[in-house]
Amino acid sequence: MSDVAQATEVAPDLVGLPLFADKIKQLPARVKMAAAVAIAVAVAVVIGTWLWAKQPEYTVLFSNLSDKDGGEIVAVLQQQNIPYSFSESGNAILVPSAQVHDVRLKLASQGLPKGGLVGFEVMENQKLGASQFLEQINYQRALEGELARTISTINSVRGARVHLAIPKQTSFLRDEMKPTASVLLNLQPGRSLERVQVAGIVHLISSSVPDLNPLNVNLVDQDGNLIAPKNDPLQTAGLDPTQTKYIRDLEQEYVKRVESILAPIVGTSNVKAQVTADVDFSQIDQVAETYRPNPSPDTAIRSQQTNESGTTNPPAAGVPGALTNQPPAPATAPISTPPAPNSPGSSSSSQNQVNFTKAATTNYEVDKTIRHTKGVPGVVRRLSVAVVVNQKQEEVKGGKMKAVPLTPDQMKQIEALSQQAVGYSKERGDTLNVVNSLFVPEEKNALPETPIWKDPAMVTLGKELFRYLILALVVFLIWKKVLQPIYDQIFPKPEPEPEPELTEEEEMIEGADGELHPVPTYESRVQDARELSRKDPKAVANMIKEWMGGES
Repeated sequence: MSDVAQATEVAPDLVGLPLFADKIKQLPARVKMAAAVAIAVAVAVVIGTWLWAKQPEYTVLFSNLSDKDGGEIVAVLQQQNIPYSFSESGNAILVPSAQVHDVRLKLASQGLPKGGLVGFEVMENQKLGASQFLEQINYQRALEGELARTISTINSVRGARVHLAIPKQTSFLRDEMKPTASVLLNLQPGRSLERVQVAGIVHLISSSVPDLNPLNVNLVDQDGNLIAPKNDPLQTAGLDPTQTKYIRDLEQEYVKRVESILAPIVGTSNVKAQVTADVDFSQIDQVAETYRPNPSPDTAIRSQQTNESGTTNPPAAGVPGALTNQPPAPATAPISTPPAPNSPGSSSSSQNQVNFTKAATTNYEVDKTIRHTKGVPGVVRRLSVAVVVNQKQEEVKGGKMKAVPLTPDQMKQIEALSQQAVGYSKERGDTLNVVNSLFVPEEKNALPETPIWKDPAMVTLGKELFRYLILALVVFLIWKKVLQPIYDQIFPKPEPEPEPELTEEEEMIEGADGELHPVPTYESRVQDARELSRKDPKAVANMIKEWMGGES
């Protein structure tokens, strides 16, 4: 290689900028202008692509704001030089994802957003001389705003509006009207309220407004669906959410007992049970009085009284008259009968007659039993139990498994264990049904998984990779299509020198015998190897063995 070619090849590294400037000066003016424009466009494209790739992703800061709250939030963002934008629909404010939490905390410290609701702070700006009607309206607005703020703190609720209808008080009971309330709930996407939460919201509102009956509180979601209708089965049956939860927990406890006692016999996945409990929550206070027939062998005498009396009747005497013509007095049976006249031991007719009277009074104790019975709420009146047991698997000829029903003895054993587990009572009217059936295998992946291209994390990562890929592609195209042709034109590659032809002597190689031989070709070497393996295979085998590390 000549000295000129070597100098040309190492010029960019050794000579540096002076030689580069000389090369630029040697180019025609048209080429210089085109190169400058191409370089400027390339630099602009690279910078623009880099800025586009580094542009932060925007996330929703707040959405569905009132105009007043939106204006105040935008003013704060402008004061703090925080970049922001609006969604396509214009109902959301977007900020960079890396700053969304910081911005929310800063706005929360300033009380933003207020949600367009007025609380009791409206009472602080009462004007002097305001009428009673205006004070009542401000109080109602403040109460509605405070209730809406409180309800909005529930996890499933995004926002709430409360409307109270409080009638004016009157002195006439006939014209008195009760207050009512209507609540609009804006729920979080994919969220719903449980019955306990609905009951909590209803009781929260009814407890905050005097004389407001919970039945006069209506809840509606953002779709216009009635959440707490007046004809709620729980309210109609007189059950509150606590009692309903007690029934569900009791049923689950019975189910757990049945499945846990049968699992060691048939397997955990081979038994399913369901229990329906009829629970009595009524509280009864009963008083009973019982009287036994009288008299009885065990009757006790409270008191006894005996009276005896006797009278003497003189013989008839005197002049007959009106008194002697009176009818005789009613006959009485004396306790002791006097002797008959003219009988032995009787006195003469001239003697006086004696009459005796005896009376006895006995008072017995009256039997009376008083029993006070107070029923305990939550008593199970009846249980309905259903148990399904899977058929057992047995191995048949060929090593295959076959489902075989359980024997009658095994079914009786399972039924007996189930009865003992739930405390079965025939007198109470409990029912138990045990069925042996083949279970259908559960379908795996019944719920479709989210495709990887729809996963939010993967979508974000794909966007970032796509940006950097576009940046790399732009840089590569600019280098190949713009910069490299200019560089090749300034520093052209030297033409390769032709390889020197080998002389006849250089084509010879010294052999083992010390003489020169022609350089062997690939075909000749393969032929020599074949000849050697045919003449001395043992030597070839030892050679291969040595190549393989001496392993046999």
